[in-house]
Amino acid sequence: MAHLFEPIQLRGLTLAHRILVSPMCQYSSTDGLANDWHLVHLGSRAVGGAALVMTEAAAVSPEGRISPEDLGIWDEHHIEPLARITRFIGEQGVPAGIQLAHAGRKASTYRPWSELQGSVPLDAGGWQTFGPSAVAFEGYATPQALTLDEIAAVVQDFVRAAERAQVAGFKLVEVHAAHGYLLHQFLSPLSNHRNDQYGGSLENRMGLTLEVVHAVRKVWPQDLPLFVRISATDWVEGGWSINDSVELCRHLKQAGADLIDVSSGGNVKAAIPVGAGYQTAFAEQVRREAGIATGAVGMITDPAQADHIIRTGQADVVLMARELLRDPYWPLSAAPAVHQKINWPLQYERAAGSGMAPRKPQNK
Repeated sequence: MAHLFEPIQLRGLTLAHRILVSPMCQYSSTDGLANDWHLVHLGSRAVGGAALVMTEAAAVSPEGRISPEDLGIWDEHHIEPLARITRFIGEQGVPAGIQLAHAGRKASTYRPWSELQGSVPLDAGGWQTFGPSAVAFEGYATPQALTLDEIAAVVQDFVRAAERAQVAGFKLVEVHAAHGYLLHQFLSPLSNHRNDQYGGSLENRMGLTLEVVHAVRKVWPQDLPLFVRISATDWVEGGWSINDSVELCRHLKQAGADLIDVSSGGNVKAAIPVGAGYQTAFAEQVRREAGIATGAVGMITDPAQADHIIRTGQADVVLMARELLRDPYWPLSAAPAVHQKINWPLQYERAAGSGMAPRKPQNK
């Protein structure tokens, strides 16, 4: 079996190892624009040895932002600030990825550290939210149900966002269909009460997610990978389930997805049994039963734990979030901990010790 520091090939993109930066919202943009905070935040993880650095959820439309301070990719003006970041990340020998998202009924909310919580009122900079049905997330404003024309427009928003992502220099896109945001809202019967072609049966509820992935795959370069993040379960009886997820992932593979980033929850309030690697079993089941590569995410903090996930075939990569907030250089120290080698930045080699793999001089 592979190990944590073995390369992985995804279409025409080779990742140096299996530790990827998971999307982490920073709630620090103005008008969706990336800035110095994003450059330092994301650039630090590239310097720190991650094999892929992925942005936070980038909204495909203004009304798709989780908060007014969210990152965006709905406008041409967003391209150059993002390109500045992908250039720096690329100079570290690391590819950059971007997560494309629409928050649906969970949009227009205060950022987490605000004194206020819930939906931002219209007169305070908020906006009308949209979802599959006029069913509110607990404590949030009631969304408007999307019309068929508006659903078609959402698909095109994802397509145009993917086209901008390519111009900005990203080497991977991830479609966000998890955590109770718009695509997940369509998938789950708890939030989708429609009685047209997008509601009712599992096949119908999967429709929008599959349409988005099909459409993005058509415009995204064929030699570059496409990920999809899913919530494997709502953690509520009668909601979206792991068996539904396996069926969805079979279709996502046919639609051109290369890897499923397997998370869980977020669509309704639920009691989630959080603990070390608590979502890894979902990644393993999707990988085994849907026959597609997966990423494990959630409470992965220890090098031996991460290496075990890869060596035992539970997932093909690990995506790390909070542990990389605590230590952006975690991959550099993780390699020697599991008796593997990793290249350190030339500027930091004096601190590398036994974990360093000698780097060949490069001709300028």
